[in-house]
Amino acid sequence: MLARLSKREKQDMHISGVHTVLPDHRYEQAEIIEAFSRLTEADRDLLEHFRAATGVRGRNLALALEDYGKLDSFTRANEAYAEIALDLAERAVLGALAKADVPPEKVDHLMFCSSTGLATPSLDARLAQRAGLRDDVRRVPVFGLGCAAGAAGLARLNDYLRGWPAHVALLVCAELCSLTLQRDDTSVAGALAGTLFGDGAAAVVATGRGPGPEVVATRSKLYPGTGHLMGWEIGRHGFRVVLDPGLIGFVEQVVGGDVRTFLADYGLTPDQVGTWICHPGGPKVIDTIAGVLGLPASVFAVTLESMREHGNLSSVSVLHVLQRTRGRPGQPGLLLALGPGFSAELVLLHW
Repeated sequence: MLARLSKREKQDMHISGVHTVLPDHRYEQAEIIEAFSRLTEADRDLLEHFRAATGVRGRNLALALEDYGKLDSFTRANEAYAEIALDLAERAVLGALAKADVPPEKVDHLMFCSSTGLATPSLDARLAQRAGLRDDVRRVPVFGLGCAAGAAGLARLNDYLRGWPAHVALLVCAELCSLTLQRDDTSVAGALAGTLFGDGAAAVVATGRGPGPEVVATRSKLYPGTGHLMGWEIGRHGFRVVLDPGLIGFVEQVVGGDVRTFLADYGLTPDQVGTWICHPGGPKVIDTIAGVLGLPASVFAVTLESMREHGNLSSVSVLHVLQRTRGRPGQPGLLLALGPGFSAELVLLHW
């Protein structure tokens, strides 16, 4: 396996620690639907339909349910984002560093990804100080990668460590999807978002050498002319979700072939991949990916369980799945996520 990866191409990034932190406010799905149906103009029958279709049992939310009514402007929602995302991110960073047995002052590079709020100075500047990172840490804040950011972030850390193999790199993703709730959004996409997306933060410590799975190769794929499939409509109201009905059909059309081509470049076929780590975009997305790759749904068991228990955490989800995954020693694994653009991010791993 991995026969086509030459010594010159070998990248040697190891994932040494992964830690996910979810907000303390935990609710069953029925409680959330009831509260959001009173707060918004979303159709109650549509919310109930998606509640059944997604299979999400419960979610952790940034705020207590009774406090969402106080978010009467984008300013208030964004203020809550900056405060809560920073707290969750700090806890995630300290947890990941502890798992990797790396002190904060050893971190050389910090990449911070989020698509559910805005702040300048960017949250990574505040996070670096609160978590005890050095004042010369190299920071890269990234906005707009959406659900793909967890996988894309790992790929960009890998790029960095190829140039600086003795360094320690840190990826942080923080998403508070519930704070983007739109009271006047009566769209199908808005109802789906209200039943599917949750909140959380995750951090990954990556080193040139060390324990944990090794990143063997990465690939990014951008599909021109597909920006309408997924993203935000941003205005005075804040962030309004865009989810085009054609998304599933497009995933079915292109993703399978691109995954197969990527694996083939390293002498692999989908059935030779021992571990699959997929962003839980929704049950239809997961079923579609399994179908086009000719895989049983069981290979995405951890992905499906993450979605059922916590919903779609945007960029945090694939890192949450990674944390809960136990790869097969000596076997390749594939981590993949889809996001706005429309785009796909693929990371080939080896345990």
